[in-house]
Amino acid sequence: MVWCLSLAILSLIISQGADGRGKPEVVSVVGRAGESVVLGCDLLPPAGRPPLHVIEWLRFGFLLPIFIQFGLYSPRIDPDYVGRVRLQRGASLHIEGLRVEDQGWYECRVLFLDQHSPEEDFANGSWVHLTVNSPPQFQETPPLVLEVQELEPVTLRCVARGSPQPHVTWKLRGQDLGQGQGQVQVQNGTLWIRRVQRGSSGVYTCQASSTEGSATHATQLLVLGAPIIVVPPRNSTVNASQDVSLACQAEAYPTNLTYSWFQDGTNVFHISRLQSRVRILVDGSLRLQSAQPDDAGRYTCVPSNGLLHPPSASAYLTVLYPAQVIAMPPETPLPVGMPGVIRCPVRANPPLLFVSWTKDGQALQLDKFPGWSQGTEGSLLIALGNEDALGEYSCTPYNSLGTAGPSPVTRVLLKAPPAFVERPKEEYFQEVGRELLIPCSAQGDPPPTVSWAKVGRGLRGQAQVDSNSSLVLRPLTKEAHGRWECSASNAVARVATSTNIYVLGTSPHVVTNVSVVPLPKGANVSWEPGFDGGYLQRFSVWYTPLAKRPDRAHHDWLSLAVPVGAAHLLVPGLQPHTQYQFSVLAQNKLGSGPFSEIVLSAPEGLPTTPPAPRPPPTEMPPPLSPPRGLVAVRTPKGVLLHWDPPELVPQRLDGYVLEGRQGSQGWEVLDRAVAGTDVQLLVPGLIKDVLYEFRLVAFAGSYVSDPSNSANVSTTGLEVYPSRTQLPGLLPQPVLAGVVGGVCFLGVAVLVSILAACLMNRRRAARRRRKRLRQDPPLLFSPPGKSAPRSAPGSGSPDSVAKLKLQGSPVPSLRQSLLWGEPARPASPHPDPPPSRGPLPLEPISRGPDGRFVMGPTGVPPQEKPGAERAEPRTPARRLVRSFDCSSSSPSGAPQPLCIADISPVGPPPAAPPSPLPGPGPLLQYLSLPFFREMNCGWRLGPPLRSPPMSPLLDLMDIRVCSIPCTGLARRPEPEPELGIKSPEEGCLLDAARASGPEARCAALREEFLAFRRRRDASRARLPVYRQPAPHPEQATLL
Repeated sequence: MVWCLSLAILSLIISQGADGRGKPEVVSVVGRAGESVVLGCDLLPPAGRPPLHVIEWLRFGFLLPIFIQFGLYSPRIDPDYVGRVRLQRGASLHIEGLRVEDQGWYECRVLFLDQHSPEEDFANGSWVHLTVNSPPQFQETPPLVLEVQELEPVTLRCVARGSPQPHVTWKLRGQDLGQGQGQVQVQNGTLWIRRVQRGSSGVYTCQASSTEGSATHATQLLVLGAPIIVVPPRNSTVNASQDVSLACQAEAYPTNLTYSWFQDGTNVFHISRLQSRVRILVDGSLRLQSAQPDDAGRYTCVPSNGLLHPPSASAYLTVLYPAQVIAMPPETPLPVGMPGVIRCPVRANPPLLFVSWTKDGQALQLDKFPGWSQGTEGSLLIALGNEDALGEYSCTPYNSLGTAGPSPVTRVLLKAPPAFVERPKEEYFQEVGRELLIPCSAQGDPPPTVSWAKVGRGLRGQAQVDSNSSLVLRPLTKEAHGRWECSASNAVARVATSTNIYVLGTSPHVVTNVSVVPLPKGANVSWEPGFDGGYLQRFSVWYTPLAKRPDRAHHDWLSLAVPVGAAHLLVPGLQPHTQYQFSVLAQNKLGSGPFSEIVLSAPEGLPTTPPAPRPPPTEMPPPLSPPRGLVAVRTPKGVLLHWDPPELVPQRLDGYVLEGRQGSQGWEVLDRAVAGTDVQLLVPGLIKDVLYEFRLVAFAGSYVSDPSNSANVSTTGLEVYPSRTQLPGLLPQPVLAGVVGGVCFLGVAVLVSILAACLMNRRRAARRRRKRLRQDPPLLFSPPGKSAPRSAPGSGSPDSVAKLKLQGSPVPSLRQSLLWGEPARPASPHPDPPPSRGPLPLEPISRGPDGRFVMGPTGVPPQEKPGAERAEPRTPARRLVRSFDCSSSSPSGAPQPLCIADISPVGPPPAAPPSPLPGPGPLLQYLSLPFFREMNCGWRLGPPLRSPPMSPLLDLMDIRVCSIPCTGLARRPEPEPELGIKSPEEGCLLDAARASGPEARCAALREEFLAFRRRRDASRARLPVYRQPAPHPEQATLL
């Protein structure tokens, strides 16, 4: 905000300086050629001794001042003014011997050396416009005698200068040509004859006249014409062997005529078959003896007198003869698998009627060959080249005069047509200056010839074809851009393929098809863009009047920018009925392309309608006409506008309104308070490198005039200051585009960051859910005689053993069944414990006299145990359970040695949720150990599965075994058994354990446990990990 306020204050200060004392006072001085004039300058102090200063007189358009005076030193004077200028009355400049070239703008500057300040230099100067009146003088005239050949254009330019500007007119044989008509055009003192005729010869007079006098100049135009053919030749028709005569007679000045005759563009004396039978007579006629069929054609007579472009006249000679075969080839190749033609080269006059064919000496019947037909010229059209076409053929042509006989025999052969082995791609993009190699190869019988050609405008010198028939462009130039065709041809057929080459890194190509539609006071220009060279291209329309005014000769071509993406533009503000030249230029970041072709067009005037009848006019004030002759001149301080007052003013001119615009934008009011007495105005505060257009509107009372003519001026290369109202200039378009792009990029970055964070949170939550679902469930055990519906995943997993801490048995009978071999009571149909049940007691564990851990008496009351024992039936299952105990079979509860020690009791397990499925509930907490799974103590496991690595908990278990070897069993290396299948050694140990005492059973248990570990390790190396979710809530592991 502070920066904008500071810039606004600076613009206000500059504008006040430009509108205040910086505004120059312009004085007009009029002089006559050859006389003297004084250009006043009153910048020196009126009285007193002036300070040390330098006086400079500058002329607009000159690089250096024309006069410099410093103190008492000799002045520095421009060579064109030496001896003609001196100072007078202080700083005024006295010019003697005025010339027409002296007319122009002069500026007086006085630089004070001892009190120099940049602020004073800005306003220290005065402008003077010098007008030199002189009689008309011709600056350019045509020669006195001008010889022009007939049918050529001629331009007679007559340029006169004077003050005021003289008016130039042309006269022929005393008659004023005015603006000319038809082939003769007169514009701005130039006479232009589009095509000179014999009647155009004569004396042309150029007259320049003004208020100061008149001047004339005469030019004689001589037309040197070529001969004129009086008697042209006529068409003739003769029979063969007859003589022919073609007449030709011409007139010319000078009369030294020479006749030449040509047959189809070739001189008859250069044709060997005509040299002995042709003669040219003195009157120009051609005589031909014993006409032959080859003599038919167009004969042209060309008379000449040594001048360029002689006339000519032609006639056709027709020779009648019977139909005949010209030259039948001995062999005719046909392409295999493609359509082919067996030609019969015939000529006939009168025209051919029909042709009869024979194959292998027999008349050819086309209806027996599907797809075969006969063309209009008598050739045989073969639909498909195969073995049916093989043979010897002969043709006989006929016309109204008969036939000259059959043709010689031609033999048809089958050949392989050209086929592309390697085709070029459809498009190639390559940077300019590099090498481009485009492959193209073909094969056939006979071998085809491969050639490259650029479609349209050819490329010379840079296109090469290597030994592999590939196109090599080295180096690649801008002219190589376009469509290229690769063709392969042999005696059988011709095939072609094409590709497009786009040359990148060049300036734009020329635009094409430029058209201009004239409109009232404007024109609509349209075109077709060319290739952009790989970069964004912009267009601009350039235009200028065809004939420029002498007083505005410095005005050259004007240009208008075209909006991006458009291929047309409306050019406004043109003068009606004036010829304009239009051209379109394309540009990109690498430069400008060539200008398009120049198109001429003249804007139309506004449509007019006949006025309606009005009553007799009454006393009305005259209308207000627009200002005249608006001219814009560039000065170091801005643009200086100069104009003439309106011709018709009703009462008193109140003032002017200045309007302006940039390029093709709308008109804006720049100044509403221009005084009616002003004829010039300085416009400061313009933008650099911009094309401006100004116009004036006069107003007097209630009358407002039409806009004046438009004055165009460009500020390119002019040191100017920004205007106060040019707010868009404060923020250039590139900076604005960068700010908008940065904001958009920041928004997109924030949006992408939010989406990425959401996605990562969702993935983290999914990983957590999967981790909770991957917890190892326990095995599913079922009682003997019943199998589980499915295998419990993770059964016997050492990992689950590591996570599971041994807890007290929730059912006392279950612990007795595991440790003492007693059968467990049947499970209750309702596995949920009663609410009043508390934590179940655990057996105490102590160390015995021999140092081993022993199990103390159970915490179950003594009265419950005998009842349980009495309730147990003696079954073989009970005996099987007891056979696996490691302690004595006494159930009295006395301390006995155990094989498993270091088992830490924990609290009772939490209550499990009720399950609708029947089966053992608390049993799962103890039977999930692989040690007990191998004991098969009254329970049967599911199918063996691979288990995770064994927990260190089992490795620390103290297993004591009484050493009772299994006799008669020899150990030898055997492959690891499958998990769940016992080896013969293990079977021997189990049998010995059943037959022996507790120590043998304990040793068998240990061996079986070690065998289980071996089988587990072997299966882990072969089987993939398989996990399955627990099918019942009872299978969940309590951590």
